[in-house]
Parts: sequence; structure tokens; C-alpha cells
Amino acid sequence: MYACGLRISEAATLEIGAIDSASLRLRIIGKGDKERFATLPQPVLEDLRRLWKTHRDPRWLFPNRAGDQPISQETLRCAFRKAAYAAGVTRRVTPHALRHSYATRLLENGVDTRVVQILLGHVQIATTAIYTHLTEPTRIALRGVLDRLMTGL
Repeated sequence: MYACGLRISEAATLEIGAIDSASLRLRIIGKGDKERFATLPQPVLEDLRRLWKTHRDPRWLFPNRAGDQPISQETLRCAFRKAAYAAGVTRRVTPHALRHSYATRLLENGVDTRVVQILLGHVQIATTAIYTHLTEPTRIALRGVLDRLMTGL
């Protein structure tokens, strides 16, 4: 979910055929059955291949135990809560925080807001603009830019 900025519903229903290994892209069917493509990092593709070898389901990337449907969103939420707890996260977080983190990190690393909008599948740029909040790494970088600009005034 984090590596591609997926919603929990999108991650749960990923099909094997959604992976384009040659171009390292992931076909996502989002809200309103809208199609978009996400860049699939090579290390994530390798992780997904290893995961698939554990179940070899012909359709679902994350099948349920019976193998006849995708994993439920509630199962993913539960796994996320357990992982957050094991990592020492004490405040309540949801899987959607991964999507927020994905967008924030892209913006912090100079990816254009319009590109992030497309990657997230947002119709309105205002929805993407929520992620443009001032984070500590951005604040530190800004301090350096301002120092350079104001030197010698």
C-alpha cells in the first residue's frame, strides 16, 4: 500500500494480472472503477513474487484463506494494527496513513503536485494539496534556501 500509494480497497483486490513486470507498473482500479497506473519499485516486485510463491493463487495477489476471494479489508486493517503496535506506534493510525505518507514523501522529494495527483488518482488538485503541509524535512530544506537567498541583503 505504501510503495504505490494504494487505498486499502485497491490493495485488497489486486489481481495478478495487474502487475506489468516488464514496465514495472501496477494497474489499479480505484474509486468509481477508474483505472490508473502506479510505478512499481523493483524491490516491491521482487517481494510480491516471493509472496505469490507462498500461495500461487491464479487470480488474487492477496487471496483469502479459502483462496476463492481477495483478502478482506478488515483482515488488512487488523494486520496493520498489529504491525503498528509491534513497531511501537502508540497513537491510533489507520492503513490510510500509508497513502498519506507516500504522497508526503513524494512531495518532499520534489515530485510535482500534478504528478502526485495522477499517481493517487485524485480528480481534484485540491485533494492532493492536502499533502503539501510543512513537514520537518521540508522546514529544514526551506531554512537553507532562505539563508542562501537572504545572505548579503
